[in-house]
Amino acid sequence: MFAKTYGATTLGIDGGIIDVEVDVSPGLPGFELVGLPDTSVKESKERVRTAIRNSGIQLRQERVTVNLAPADVRKDSSGLDLPIAVGLLASYGMVPEAAVQNVLFSAELSLDGNCRPISGILPMAITAREHGLTEFYVAPSNADEALLIDGLKVFAVENLAQLVRHLTGVEMLSPAVPQRTEKSQDAVFSDDFADVQGQYQAKRALEIAAAGGHNVLMVGVPGSGKTMLARRMSSILPELTKQEAIEITKIYSISGLLGKDTGLVTTRPFRSPHHTSSTVAMIGGGSIPRPGEVTLAHHGVLFLDELPEFSKKTLEVLREPIEDRQITVSRANATLTFPSSIILVAAMNPCPCGFFGDKDHTCECSAGEIKRYTRKLSGPLLDRIDLHIRVSRVNYADLHATQRAESSASIRARVVRARTIERERLGRHGLFCNAQMNHSMIKKYCTMEENAEHLLEAAFHRIQLSARSHDRIIKVARTIADLDGKTIIGASHIAEAIQLRCDVGLSIE
Repeated sequence: MFAKTYGATTLGIDGGIIDVEVDVSPGLPGFELVGLPDTSVKESKERVRTAIRNSGIQLRQERVTVNLAPADVRKDSSGLDLPIAVGLLASYGMVPEAAVQNVLFSAELSLDGNCRPISGILPMAITAREHGLTEFYVAPSNADEALLIDGLKVFAVENLAQLVRHLTGVEMLSPAVPQRTEKSQDAVFSDDFADVQGQYQAKRALEIAAAGGHNVLMVGVPGSGKTMLARRMSSILPELTKQEAIEITKIYSISGLLGKDTGLVTTRPFRSPHHTSSTVAMIGGGSIPRPGEVTLAHHGVLFLDELPEFSKKTLEVLREPIEDRQITVSRANATLTFPSSIILVAAMNPCPCGFFGDKDHTCECSAGEIKRYTRKLSGPLLDRIDLHIRVSRVNYADLHATQRAESSASIRARVVRARTIERERLGRHGLFCNAQMNHSMIKKYCTMEENAEHLLEAAFHRIQLSARSHDRIIKVARTIADLDGKTIIGASHIAEAIQLRCDVGLSIE
């Protein structure tokens, strides 16, 4: 007999429906699994047979052929265990075929027949809804994640025996309902700019970066507060939209980073990989590519501390995701494109010892050592970072000030107002911040006063700006004008944008 069920796998950050075709025929007993399965799927035939037997179900010894279609897509999800098992039982006539139509099954089976959770349930649920499937059977731990998508009836299945009883009408399961409690949107951030005394220029730069989606490089001596400032960047970014939250949750689901009962990710990611991270860890990879740090930070902040300590190869691969806000990873089995709409916040010391230019400490580095240290950062990479700022040591008076600094909530309110202006301006192009503008949009939306144009021209010749630097200064100036509520870019906006790009001087060039 022949039976067909539906399973799912993931490719990149998207799900894909897999037709599980099972045929049982007389002949020598055997179990053939075809359709380009990887190792974890090939091993499913042993898990499935043992799980069925330990669930108290006896099958005739016949020839079993399982085809996973489409055959040209590699299957790498252990969640195909459940649809294979159900398809096998349906082909033996133990489960009615009508009960498995328009139904998606996705769970790993243990040897005793229990259902185990898998990664990537959310993109599978989205794909199931798009293909017109109406029911989704998952392990209990995956139910909340599947319930994030409307239009699907989700069932949490403890074990294979329970599922069989449900499909045959012996014991009806009730659809799952969300068990998580919604987190308050007004939750107080643990890291708040109110705790940062002094550092007015750095906080101003981060506010501009948050408002316009710009990248930032902070250069300063050890202990000046670079890491502390960077960790508070997420606290001034706008709240996630529903679409952004779903995109982030999909990525974290596929990467296996969603905790139990996490539900929808509602906070912007903050990723801080160690400087020993490999290129694959940064951009993603593997035989079937998986997301790297630039994708895990999507719609959030990627913080690279001690920037020159990263390998040159790892730094150079950041050019594409910074510029294009996506990264394409090509491997033998697949070529996938991952989103990477990030704000890059980088920090570094001015020299190997860290005290070059510090008035209170003597730098012990030679000119050659400083040059070799800063030359680890290529010109093209620095060109893609909008704001270059120097972070000075906090003085004693600021450190012991009794009055708290401006809070993250106050800064965030200004950022949200600026972002609202930017969405109204760029929403027709599918964009949401100034950093995403291309050259033609700059010409259309970045009108400057005459004296502002003269100032930009003078700076272009004096500090020998590249065309990319020229455009990025204008985009930063556009953001500063939006923070001021101005429709026309003035000379003061251009001047601040130039200062924020050139303040670190020649020490990093």
